[in-house]
Amino acid sequence: MVREFKLINEKGQEYSLMDIYNYCFLSDPDGLGYSYSTEYEQLGNTFVTKLRKFEQGKISGIANFLNYDNYKKLVDFIESSENLRISYKIPFKTGAKEYFKDVQIQNLSKTQMQTNGIISETITFDCLSLWYETNTVIYSIVPQTNEIRWDFKWDSRFTDYNSRNLQYINQGHVEAPIRVEIDGQVVNPQIELYVEGELYQKVKINTTINSYEKLLYDTRENQFSINKQNTDGTIESLFSLDYIDFENDNVIRLPKNKSCELKLTADNEVLNAQITIYPRYKAV
Repeated sequence: MVREFKLINEKGQEYSLMDIYNYCFLSDPDGLGYSYSTEYEQLGNTFVTKLRKFEQGKISGIANFLNYDNYKKLVDFIESSENLRISYKIPFKTGAKEYFKDVQIQNLSKTQMQTNGIISETITFDCLSLWYETNTVIYSIVPQTNEIRWDFKWDSRFTDYNSRNLQYINQGHVEAPIRVEIDGQVVNPQIELYVEGELYQKVKINTTINSYEKLLYDTRENQFSINKQNTDGTIESLFSLDYIDFENDNVIRLPKNKSCELKLTADNEVLNAQITIYPRYKAV
């Protein structure tokens, strides 16, 4: 097994960085680790940390193409995408795991074809996020293929659909944001976070999500939102005093290395929902 790289855009389209015949092959990758910039203050013969800042990363390497058509295909893929992320699949001893990092292109050089017939150009991406996983669990009263996608602990009381529970330990390096989707009809849906068995945060949305509508709740740093997806696909913001209590901390993120439980409730039954957790890592 070898590590694998590819680019993915917001539409889910992919450009392989491992296929020199149809796309390109990324060699000599660099910048996969992490670094800090640190300032120190001297107190006698001792140096004390004054400021320690996590630095923005850059991922670079050599993009190798078999022909100029594939070079243009990469340029077109990048320029037709609003958001890009790099997928990095690592073959650990316990099995392969896939991590993602949001990026944007900094440069892709264009020189001459090499004597061996391979077009080799330097490529650099600016990193916009930490590495993260996308761990998703689907709740549904209708059996589905691969309904439980990840090895989480489930609440044993399946007959009580007014509440859905998910237990999770965030083993990332920082707090983990979440994304919740709840299908209507639900009345006054509520998301609760319990940490070590104690209620830690509660977000209640005072509205009705009708049939064929969805509640969308996202706490990623650059995408925080509380929305309703209408039947025609349009998005309506629920982040206002009409629907939520601004006195509460409405941004739920799972603290690291603690036993966490997410609970979805409503005044009626919660029949269909999906939770995605994004544990984030400074390096993997």
